[in-house]
Amino acid sequence: MAAALAVYAAGLMMLDISPTRVWHGLGQLGTIAGLMLPPSAGGHFLLYLDALGQTLSIAFLGTMLAAGVALPFGFLAARNVVANRMVHVLARRSLDTVRSIDVLVWALIWINVVGLGPFAGVLAIASSDCGSLAKLMSEAIETADRKPVEGVLASGGGRLMTIRFGLVPQVLPIFASQLLYFFESNTRSATIIGIVGAGGIGLHLYEQMRVLEWQEVAFLILMVLATVAAIDVVSRRLRLAIIGRRGA
Repeated sequence: MAAALAVYAAGLMMLDISPTRVWHGLGQLGTIAGLMLPPSAGGHFLLYLDALGQTLSIAFLGTMLAAGVALPFGFLAARNVVANRMVHVLARRSLDTVRSIDVLVWALIWINVVGLGPFAGVLAIASSDCGSLAKLMSEAIETADRKPVEGVLASGGGRLMTIRFGLVPQVLPIFASQLLYFFESNTRSATIIGIVGAGGIGLHLYEQMRVLEWQEVAFLILMVLATVAAIDVVSRRLRLAIIGRRGA
């Protein structure tokens, strides 16, 4: 604990982080908060609503594309599916490489490849998530019960049959639950990458902050908060239903 505290203190000094600066900045934060009241769409409600729908579309399409790419890699990275150690190691390291690049960096890369707009946002989210999803899928596959697999083998099933009837039914609810969580998270990510030109409501949020239209900024933030809260409630209920539990 002493070592951790020492490293933390050293980090504060190296990055010039001072509680005094935070304390003096609170007044400016209060001023901005006051300028945000009352939140107002500024006559652009339909425009912002369309941008919010674009953000949700980016999150949904990016998540589904990532799942499609991650599924085969999840099986390749699972030790109990692929016996070849070289294939297993290559799959794992490839996923680690993709996973190590943040979604904002992917957005900047794809904007330079395909240009500004939602398409770049979809590709950025898919690129960022496929590594993480595949890793989670492979871990779920590795912890699956061996008995159904052995049952398929004992009845004369081949390699593909063991995966289809022995493994997939066990891990499919886990995959679906993870997919719902990533969609919820990607709604926020789609807002962030919109700021760098990947479309959606993030672009409008950045533009209004640049021109100091704080009332419209507050309105946009409230729209994002309400959307994320609604998705959280719905996805939580779906996750509980998928994994076989009912409740709040």
